[in-house]
Order: sequence, then C-alpha cells, then structure tokens
Amino acid sequence: MTTTPILRIRLEAEQDVVAARRKARSIAAGLGFSSLDQTRIASAVSEIARNAFEYAHGGEVTFAFDGESRPQALLIDIRDNGPGIRDLESVLDGTYRSATGMGCGISGSRRLMDRCDIVSSAERGTSVSMTRYLPNDRPEMPLTGIDVIMRSLGQQHAPGTDAKPAGAAAQGSFSELHEQNRELLTTLTELRDRQDELTRLTHELEATNRGVVALYAELDERADELRRADTMKSRFLSNMSHELRTPLSSIRALANLLLNRLDGDLSSEQERQVLLIRKSAEDLSEIVNDLLDLAKIEAGRTEVSPVWFKATGLFAALRAMLAPLLTDPAVKLIFEDAQGLPPIFTDEAKLTQILRNFVSNALKFTERGEIRVGARMEPDGEHVTFFVADTGIGIAEEHQQVIFEEFGQVQNHLQQRVKGTGLGLPLCRKLAALLGGYTGVDSKPGVGSRFYATLPLQAEAFVPSSAGETNGPSIAHGGVS
Repeated sequence: MTTTPILRIRLEAEQDVVAARRKARSIAAGLGFSSLDQTRIASAVSEIARNAFEYAHGGEVTFAFDGESRPQALLIDIRDNGPGIRDLESVLDGTYRSATGMGCGISGSRRLMDRCDIVSSAERGTSVSMTRYLPNDRPEMPLTGIDVIMRSLGQQHAPGTDAKPAGAAAQGSFSELHEQNRELLTTLTELRDRQDELTRLTHELEATNRGVVALYAELDERADELRRADTMKSRFLSNMSHELRTPLSSIRALANLLLNRLDGDLSSEQERQVLLIRKSAEDLSEIVNDLLDLAKIEAGRTEVSPVWFKATGLFAALRAMLAPLLTDPAVKLIFEDAQGLPPIFTDEAKLTQILRNFVSNALKFTERGEIRVGARMEPDGEHVTFFVADTGIGIAEEHQQVIFEEFGQVQNHLQQRVKGTGLGLPLCRKLAALLGGYTGVDSKPGVGSRFYATLPLQAEAFVPSSAGETNGPSIAHGGVS
C-alpha cells in the first residue's frame, strides 16, 4: 500500500499533545470530514497521544493519506518506546479499569475510528495504527489537495522543533481548551437530541406494541368464533345429511317400484317422468353423500383403512362402475395399462371415490374426444400419481385454485346443462390429504384438463386428530408434469 505522508509530530512536552489534537482536526477538516467527525478524530488522537506522553514519556504521531484504497483513508500512527500496555487484552475488551482511566480512553478511542490496531510489548513499546475512511458523499481527494493541506499546516508553528515563548504556549493551550469545550458542548447537545429522539421512538414503539397485543387478542377471539362456526357448520351438515337420506331412499325405492310395473303398466310419458324423478333423487343423494363425507372429515371422524391392492384391479372395478355414465358416443373412456405398477397399500375405497369424482367431472365438461385414466410411479419411487385427463373445455389458470374450494365453480357455457354444487373436487382434496397425499390440476382452456392425486405407495393407518388435521405421513406439495 502506497501512502502519502502529511505530518509528523514528536511528543516531547504537554503542548505537543495539544498541538497533535489541533493538527488532527485541521487535517480532518481539509479532507472533508464533518465537524462531528473532526471532533472524533481529534479526540482519539489526543487520548492516544496523551497516553504515550504520560506513560512512555514521549512518542511520535504520524499522519498519512491512503489515496489508493476505496474509500480513501486518513492513517494515523502513534508510537512510543515505553514499557508497553500490561493488560492490553482486558483493555481492548473493555473489562480493564484503572485509577487513571487509561483503559476507558483506549477502548473509547477505538470506537471513534473505523479501524484501530494496537501492538504493545515491554521490549518495543506501543504502536497504535488508526484508520478513518473519507466520507462516501465527497469526491476523491487528489494529491494536489494533500499538498494544499501540507502547505496550510506548514504555515502554522511546527511542534517538537523550536520552542514557543511561554506566553504563546499558554495562549495556545487556552485556545485549544476553549475549542475542546465548545466541541464537547456541541457533542453533548447532539447526544441530548438523539436521546430525545430515542425517547420519542420508544414511546411510539410502546404504543405500537400495545396495538399489536390488542390486535392479536382480537384475532384470537375471531379465530375462536370461526372455529365455533366451523364446528356448527359441520354438525349441521352431518345432521341434515342424515335427515335427507331417508326420504331420498324412499323416493328412489318408489320410483323403482313404478318402473318395475309392480302397480301396473306406465305410459311412455309416465315412464319418462318417473325416470326423471329417480335421476333427480340419485343426483340429490350424491350431493348429500358428499356433504356427509365432508362433514365427517372436518369433524375428524373419518378413519383410513389401508389394504394391499393392484392398480389393474382398481381400474377394472372403476370401468364397470363408470360404464353406465358413458352415454355420449362422442366421448371415449380409456383406461391405461397399469401392469408395471407395484402393489399399493392405501384406502382403496377412498382412492376409488377420488377417481370416480375426477371421471364424473370430466364427463360433465367433455363434449367430444376422450377421457383417459392412468397411473405412474414418481421418480422418488415412494409415491404414485393417479390421473384423469380429458379433452374438455379446460380451466383458466386463475380459476384452477377456486375449483378445489367448497362450493367453488367456474362459469362456462356448459354450466346450465350440467348442474353441480362444487363439492366433488374439494372432497377429493381432503380425501387425498387423509391418505397422506395431495391433488392438483394441469389445464388449458380449449385443450383439456388433467386432474391428479399423488399418494404414498404405502400409507399408514391413522385417524385424524381434528378437523382438517391428520396424524400420519405427510409430503411436500408439488406439481406433476
């Protein structure tokens, strides 16, 4: 590192310590430091120089400028050939206390500078190297600026050379003492202003804390109200579902009696009307069953009963179960080959319910093309993804989260023809969570949709502890390509 020397002062008398302080302030002013920083630099130099003169009976102060570093810096070295600092380590960490206050002076000076390195030994004395970086808001100082500072200092009396007259020395010391008192008064005023600001901020923080505490209390109260409302909703759905099942079963039974001609023949119009009655009762029964299943899950009363089974058997049962729903010849229902999949240990009935809802949903919104049901292993070898892909109307990205919320539906041109309540997909999401997995959808409007459920290959038998919570395996959410 190349530095430019500015000034060297020998510490041979008390007025040299005063002069070192004065020169430090002048150099700092020339380099563009603020008044407060000038006081800090001068105070640090004065304190270390005083220690050198008092404990080592002399020394030397050197000022230099580092114009190559970024930021540029003022370098100050104070050296003496004294006995060294005996308790340097405790002095530096602030634990040392002496009657003269030496430890406080050194530790305080270190805090006033950006860097302060101290080397001390009984054989070589003490060397204190201090660095103060130039302010960032000032342009770089050229070497010509250092020449101006050196000429200005040269016009002043150089300490450590020719002796001053006694009266002049006394007058200089008095002026320096007056300047030091003025600086201390300015510093105290600034500290008082900062203390007032801290007090104000403390009061504001206390008021904010009180507001935060009150907000948390209100949020807790609202959370309790929501929990009570959710419990009441689940209880209502459960009770109403039970109450509706009995009359719906009676309607379906009576419709079947009429269609079986047990009470006589029916005209074609009567048969059509009875078929409509039975279809409406079946649709309403499906809604009631979904409501009851959701209520049981939220109430924490749904148990998972895993068994070993193969995907091929599951698909065969689904094909037979869903065949009556496939009434439009323009839509084909295709089950992919699942021979390569290993056996799965999970709740087969709940997985069947998920896939049945996926297929039923696809049938509603696919006017032509195909609905493909399949499964594949995930790369981790521990999860399997079941999917139902269709060539239907598709779902815009901004609506893909809505459809998994209870009673959430997306308006489209098929909505009037295919009625629904928006309960099927939310039920699938909760059933998948019960099995330790998750559901999702990949879809583009006009292209089609791909609904999937990713589950552990081997689930655990567990019982949910409370509404919306499960005790069992959990895996991180993520999409499936």
